[in-house]
Order: sequence, then C-alpha cells, then structure tokens
Amino acid sequence: MKVKSTKHFSESELQCKCGNCTFEGMDENFMELLEAVRTDPDWDRPMKVSSAYRCPEHNSAVSSTGMTGPHTSGKAIDIQISGGEAHLLLGVAMGYDFSGIGIAQKGPHGSRFIHLDTLETGETKGPRPWIWTY
Repeated sequence: MKVKSTKHFSESELQCKCGNCTFEGMDENFMELLEAVRTDPDWDRPMKVSSAYRCPEHNSAVSSTGMTGPHTSGKAIDIQISGGEAHLLLGVAMGYDFSGIGIAQKGPHGSRFIHLDTLETGETKGPRPWIWTY
C-alpha cells in the first residue's frame, strides 16, 4: 500500500521534485519504519528531507541508478544532515530494519545527507543489507 503523508512527513516533502509527474505515494511499511525512527526517544526531532520519491525520469536525470533506482520504489529517502546530528541519526537508524544506508558527509554541510531504504536483494543491483559512502 502507498501513503502520501504521515504525521511527521508531508506530501510536499515526499513527492518527486521534478514537478511534472503524479505522486502515487511512498511504501507504507517504509514510512512506518521512518516514523519509528523520527519518534525514537534517542532522536525525536524533525528530519529535513532532501529527496524521497523520484519518478523514473527524474531519477535517471539526477542519479546513476537510472530509471529503477531505490527512490523510484517509494522505499528510500535522503535526510539532509551533517556532523554530530548525522552521527546520532546513523546510530538510531542502525537499530531499525533498513536494508540500505548511504552516508554522504563530504562537501558543504547543506549538501550532506544520509540515505535510508528498505529494498531487498533482487530489488537492487547489490546484496542487502548494505552500507556505503558516496
């Protein structure tokens, strides 16, 4: 099932940034997991979404994963975060069932992020669970 918003994440945060597609929603199980992290007592603070759902065309334009990358499934999100906050979020997220965690902590602080997803082996090119850096 797909959801377009949750208590802590609005539709405008989750929809594709291309402005040309129809947003069908995020995977409900993924969003339940993300809400659990958001309300975890060790985190319990807002998360700035830099990218959530991407239509295949937009994903192909902005990512090397092409038309079928993790964000096209509605099971992935990038949270803009850096420094100590990134360290804390990573620690909390590792306690949940995310199968993919990507860490981008180089460059200007405003462009740094942590990627979280729940893809399974077969839904992506590599094995799962997996952690990587950009």
